[in-house]
Amino acid sequence: MDRRPIGVFDSGLGGLTVIREIKKVLPGEDIVYFGDTARLPYGNKSKETVTRFSKENVRFLLKFKVKLIVVACNTASSVSLPALARLFDVPVIGVIRPGVERALEVSDGSAVGVIGTRATISSDAYKRLLKRRIPEVKIISKPCPLFVPLVEEGWLDNNITLRIVSEYLGDLKKAGVKTLILGCTHYPLLKSAINKFMGKGVRLVDSAHETARTVKRVLKESSLLSDRTKSRSHRYFVTDEPANFKKVGEMFLGTRIGFIKKVNI
Repeated sequence: MDRRPIGVFDSGLGGLTVIREIKKVLPGEDIVYFGDTARLPYGNKSKETVTRFSKENVRFLLKFKVKLIVVACNTASSVSLPALARLFDVPVIGVIRPGVERALEVSDGSAVGVIGTRATISSDAYKRLLKRRIPEVKIISKPCPLFVPLVEEGWLDNNITLRIVSEYLGDLKKAGVKTLILGCTHYPLLKSAINKFMGKGVRLVDSAHETARTVKRVLKESSLLSDRTKSRSHRYFVTDEPANFKKVGEMFLGTRIGFIKKVNI
């Protein structure tokens, strides 16, 4: 058993949906979250820059003697995961593979849809991994850049949101997509609106939830699970605007954020 905390980083707020799911499946684990809010978004930056930022984020988390790192950012997961795994000794888990594995489990052989930021979709990270597992699978990808600001405004299920959802996902619905990967950690908060438009019978794959399940499995297999039944601390660090992060973050988490601190790295 290991009482050291889990480290999680993201470019901003989206990774908090991963925190929410980790808290559900691993209530005894302490967590240190780092949101690089001063340098967001990562989605419009080069692979080299995102990888450099990701290395800096991991080094910050390692100061807290974390036992595992979660890259709770699809952009960083798509471009920097191999470099992080080579450079650091702690287990490093991204958010892409867990979502792909779940999509393949629930798919009935029909087309698989993938939605995410422009950077995540253009990276083809989901497509490559899906094709590696099942070469014949039909994949329809769609960037949905307005989904992130909708979530951060708290517009989760109003008429404006439903109209934007229909604009982005119309082609996927027409194509008969029955499994849809939510390839951005903001998107789980839009499940209700997406479900309304896509209709019954479409399975939404929440990468945040699947990542939390993977974290639990890796900790268990490595004998790193905490022996506590209730965590003692969840600490949040950001590089800019802690007040705004706290306000919006509490909406993401559905609970109060206690400890939050602005840091420079």
